[in-house]
Amino acid sequence: MPETIESLLAEGRTFPPPKDFKADALVVDAEIYDEADTDTEGFWAQAAAALDWFEEWHTVCEWDLPFAKWFVGGKLNASYNCLDRHVAAGHGDQVAYHWEGEPGDTRTITYSQLLDEVSRLANALKALGVEKGDRVNIYLGMVPELPMALLACARIGAPHSVVFGGFSADSLRDRINDAQAKVLITGDGAWRRGAVVPLKDTADVAVAECPSIEKVLVLRRTEQDVPWTDGRDVWWHDLVPEQSTECPPEPMDAEDLLYLLYTSGTTAKPKGIMHTTGGYLTQVSWTHSHVFDLHSDNDVYWCAADVGWVTGHSYIVYGPLANRTTSVLYEGTPDFPDKDRLWQIVEKYKVTILYTAPTAIRTFMKWGPEWPEKRDLSSLRLLGSVGEPINPEAWVWYWQHIGGGRCPVVDTWWQTETGAIMITPLPGATTLKPGSATFPLPGIGADVVDDAGNSVGIPGGGYLVLTRPWPSMLRGIWGDPERYKETYWSRFDGKYFAGDGAKRDADGYFWLLGRVDDVMLVSGHNISTAEVESALVSHPAVAEAAVVGKTDATTGQAIAAFVILRSGNEPSDALVDELRDHVGDTIGPIAKPKSILFTEDLPKTRSGKIMRRLLKDVSEDHALGDTTTLADPSVVEGIKSRYLAQATEQD
Repeated sequence: MPETIESLLAEGRTFPPPKDFKADALVVDAEIYDEADTDTEGFWAQAAAALDWFEEWHTVCEWDLPFAKWFVGGKLNASYNCLDRHVAAGHGDQVAYHWEGEPGDTRTITYSQLLDEVSRLANALKALGVEKGDRVNIYLGMVPELPMALLACARIGAPHSVVFGGFSADSLRDRINDAQAKVLITGDGAWRRGAVVPLKDTADVAVAECPSIEKVLVLRRTEQDVPWTDGRDVWWHDLVPEQSTECPPEPMDAEDLLYLLYTSGTTAKPKGIMHTTGGYLTQVSWTHSHVFDLHSDNDVYWCAADVGWVTGHSYIVYGPLANRTTSVLYEGTPDFPDKDRLWQIVEKYKVTILYTAPTAIRTFMKWGPEWPEKRDLSSLRLLGSVGEPINPEAWVWYWQHIGGGRCPVVDTWWQTETGAIMITPLPGATTLKPGSATFPLPGIGADVVDDAGNSVGIPGGGYLVLTRPWPSMLRGIWGDPERYKETYWSRFDGKYFAGDGAKRDADGYFWLLGRVDDVMLVSGHNISTAEVESALVSHPAVAEAAVVGKTDATTGQAIAAFVILRSGNEPSDALVDELRDHVGDTIGPIAKPKSILFTEDLPKTRSGKIMRRLLKDVSEDHALGDTTTLADPSVVEGIKSRYLAQATEQD
């Protein structure tokens, strides 16, 4: 009889690497950590040597706090490292991407084919007037032409700025104008849950206020009629196929800008995070290989994210292709046409490595294990988690129902700003604890500090900081070096402040607690939203939860919880009391929510992150802040109405 989640979490159970997995793992012991600590620059230089360089660097790292340069003097090209060198080595027939369109259409693209298409597109961009250093904005759905566009820009030295295909015209406009992009690559539309997302219509509204845009290159995907501006708009199928497949890659300095990617979800002006070429490619390729224990000749890897986010840049495009990986790309959502779509794709392509978000995992929990049980998932050998702290219950459910109790789960902590994974297990060497990202990777310096910036020691909790430069680190905020220093380097002297809370247990394992603005101060006690949410979700009636701190005259802040119930459970006053007691039993009486509102959904961005600041606006009866990045803005309006009605009843 299968063990229950409760029994698997009982008594602090840990999960060492399975013997079969460890037998073939790339890293099987902890010596690599000591070697990297002894000679950090030497460690990263060895990682960089796995890439092909046109000119060798003369200095591994120049550090003028808070500005870093890596592999100074070296020249390389990211597109060449992702494509040409593999084809030249005889791997042109290897599949680069298995693409699955949401309506069911498919494409299989080899490395040779991908190189040809990228070269044609690069030449097409040149024909549109793009030169080295010009910025190109990209606004597409999850079609193969999206990674092609990134690689084509990298090939000619034009920094790209991808905007997620679900963002609004205002969001697109702001990002184009900040980057002063010369060309926009978009599509007529994209498929999502059987409906068309009208990309071109949205792009036209944005570009009307973007004077820097000279040309708009339009991919035909959904084939509906779209507005057209003669002289500006160009069809992909009219321009790209006629181009030559010969396009020599531009030698780029290691510190040349590779891309801009804008942070979103706040009311402040979006920050254009700058990532350069040599250090970024070094760290994303090393982490992709070692964190996912990649065996390039055998693995089929699937990062079920969107290229519009940093996860897609680093672990759908640059890391996997640099490592000659066969990957899966999927255009649509996990529940179209039914709730086993992801598992059908795993079965079809015999996926061996799956990397997805805790939000998705908790959604799968809500739907129930019967959906993955319909499919053969025996090909899987490693699971990954990304995007936010994963609660132990979701970790164990993922391990048990998706991985069949045989697959290590690598929970990864990193950010748009870090560029690559920073804290995570090495699956052949690390004993896992459900819910913990375990330890900083070799070559990474991390600590947990108090308000004064002093290390809190082990065990202890506080603020997560990074203590030394790393190759894939952001090089600044586009056009605003002072904001870069103020945002990331002013809080703690000489340390990068990640903006996240963390604790280390008695064994030194790192546990991420979410953003520090998601830490509530209740009667003088710091309580993490992630801890309370985890406690709520550990109750068998709860599928998902979000909590915020609301102003309280007595305690400073009180905890307001918003809860989605699992199927078969009904809201009731008795269940409210039961959940409050459950949290009290799990964390302590101080952590009991003062209010619990049952809801069908939560306000989430299009990448699946819960917008807690909007729930805080609801709980304090404030005017709602910016909702433009929400997948469905109506969700928060409905929650507000129910919350106010509940508050009125209680009064």
